[in-house]
Amino acid sequence: MKKYRIAFCGCGSIAKRHIGNLAEIFSAGGDAFEIDLIRHAGRTADADIKELVSHVYSVEDRIQGEYDAVFVTNPTSMHYSTIVKYAKYTDNFFIEKPIFDNTELRLDDISFRNKVIYVACPLRYSGVLQYIKNNISYRKAYSVRATSSSYLPDWRAGVDYRKTYSAKRQLGGGVSIDLIHEWDYLTHLFGFPEKAYSIIDKKSDLEIDSDDIAIYISRYKDKTVELHLDYFGRKTIRTLELFMPDETIVGDFAASEIRFLKTGKVIKIEEQRNDYQKRELNHFLDIMHRRTTNDSTWSDAVKVLKLAKGESR
Repeated sequence: MKKYRIAFCGCGSIAKRHIGNLAEIFSAGGDAFEIDLIRHAGRTADADIKELVSHVYSVEDRIQGEYDAVFVTNPTSMHYSTIVKYAKYTDNFFIEKPIFDNTELRLDDISFRNKVIYVACPLRYSGVLQYIKNNISYRKAYSVRATSSSYLPDWRAGVDYRKTYSAKRQLGGGVSIDLIHEWDYLTHLFGFPEKAYSIIDKKSDLEIDSDDIAIYISRYKDKTVELHLDYFGRKTIRTLELFMPDETIVGDFAASEIRFLKTGKVIKIEEQRNDYQKRELNHFLDIMHRRTTNDSTWSDAVKVLKLAKGESR
């Protein structure tokens, strides 16, 4: 039996999801765990995770001991300073995307050389993308189109969207980097494009100062890739369309299914969000224990961020 000591910097919805999933993973493996929170707002844990949390620290507190891993789940604008501050407490970081809000930031100092710095990419582990990777010759596609369209005010139940980081450019919000997971899985499948063009703007009447639409067209040697992101779609759409030589295939993340438009075949993927979130956490633990290599490094994440911000040409 191993005892894990984990810290979370920031405690929003994704942090709570990770805490619950880690607790299940550790308990199923017969391992003990201690999960600490480091947060700006007070020294108490929210009621829904209170029984899973050992200690709650303020960001001003002196931390005692080292951690097996530190999860960076606070607003994007705080990621870099958080990593630098807590590097002395751990050799393993799990960082929510986007890694930074500035593509000039780097983690290649000697103090980070032997550390695991893994950047979250959960859609890679979804059943839809796993099916496409393992059962479809997706690289043969002539053209690819990805879409993520949803209504920002509906994202977080009971929360005023105008007060979230998504609505505030200063905190690293904006659909172009908030929905960076699409660029992550596209580059995971197809690599980085030879050229990319973008339109990133604010067009809707949402009360935000960040961008609410981002459209990209990119050129590869053997295909084109289009990407549409927005905050104002009133019906959630999250799809990957593959225009193949003999079929048009739609991977629908929202519906958890694969549709073959020519033949009419539909494959239903039976999973919940926590299923693929747990797959990613288990993968991170394998990286942490050096059982596999880190396939989502900070340097790759910065390259993806440049694409998302329209800085890659």
